[in-house]
Amino acid sequence: MKFVGIVGSNAEQSYNRKLIEFIRRHFKLKFELEIFEIKDIPLFNQDIDVSDNFNLQLIYHKITRADGVIIATPEHNHTTTPALKSLIEWLSYELHPFDSKPVMIVGASYYDQGSSRAQLQLRQILDAPGVNAYVLPGNEFLLGKAKEAFDDKGNIMEPKTVQFLELCLDNFVKYVEVVSKLKKPQPLEAEDLNVTTPIATTIEGIDPDDPDWVEKAAAQTHAVSGDTYVKLDHGILTVNQLNMFLNAMPFELTYADDNNQFLYYNNKHQDPETMLAKRVPAQSGNRLSTVHGTLPPQRMKNVEWVIATLRSGNQEYVRTAIPGGSETLINTHNYQAMYYPNGAYAGINEIVFNFKPWLDWYLETTGQKLVGPNAAMADATSGASSKGEAPKENAADATSGASSH
Repeated sequence: MKFVGIVGSNAEQSYNRKLIEFIRRHFKLKFELEIFEIKDIPLFNQDIDVSDNFNLQLIYHKITRADGVIIATPEHNHTTTPALKSLIEWLSYELHPFDSKPVMIVGASYYDQGSSRAQLQLRQILDAPGVNAYVLPGNEFLLGKAKEAFDDKGNIMEPKTVQFLELCLDNFVKYVEVVSKLKKPQPLEAEDLNVTTPIATTIEGIDPDDPDWVEKAAAQTHAVSGDTYVKLDHGILTVNQLNMFLNAMPFELTYADDNNQFLYYNNKHQDPETMLAKRVPAQSGNRLSTVHGTLPPQRMKNVEWVIATLRSGNQEYVRTAIPGGSETLINTHNYQAMYYPNGAYAGINEIVFNFKPWLDWYLETTGQKLVGPNAAMADATSGASSKGEAPKENAADATSGASSH
């Protein structure tokens, strides 16, 4: 599960920040927790256009896609901080990411009551019209005497306190599982697969369906190549090294941007007939309507469903096993949403691979085995079966060009 953690204080020194950072570290095997600060959120003013504020857009998108939210609130004058209240005002005016979202409240304070009155008021605020959060009932974690509660590494020292916190978090995980079944998915909008509305990164003046699009686009944009260095988030590689890295991946990788333009695939020298999802060099740059132009109408609807589902935030990924495998093949497709720095949808990366060798290696290494009838091929051709997977009628082929020119 993926949770968003909100520090309810904009102070430089905050015991509630310590508390939520302890939760992130200590319980990392139970869930993934991404922490957000509110110190850069402006004071609520309905005359300000929220679409222009990076931090508001980021926390909106993150909460929308999260399975749940954990808020750590201090207590100021028997209530929450003005900064936290202001954030909730923003997120209940034009943006409504808390609607039907599971929320857990924790808090730390200098005194014995551990933000109890602030937590009570925060529950009322989160229940207000326009917010409509599902707040975990009971399970009040109130960390009093916060100055003495942490050691110099930021860990809570009292074992019984940690034990109770774990109990509350376990109950929240169970609560999220229940509440998620009540969530109504966002309505899906029609997808434009014809690249008719350029985005900031669209290379204009070249027909996307031109078979020489890559070379012409590279010339127009003066794209770097060869031994030119590219600075990445956590490293520096030459273009040649980046190509080698991607081509050495034991997967077939593709990328289509949020304008539904098919921009990239790896293993371009591989024979398309040997690929699990056939692609040819001339497809790079194509409209997705062209990439999938030979598909029957129902399959095209499947393509649109996968893209619209990821764009809407109803799911962060769609997974499916393609029917028609053999005893040596489980043809697995994973469609993963990508996001811009402000959290907005940025397109799809697709990973296609044969899961069977990985499964065989794991079973042999661990000495385990599958059980039940037809265990060796369990679910290999069934399509999807759980959250994050496409229903059978919406299986596969979102970006890949499994039908080549």
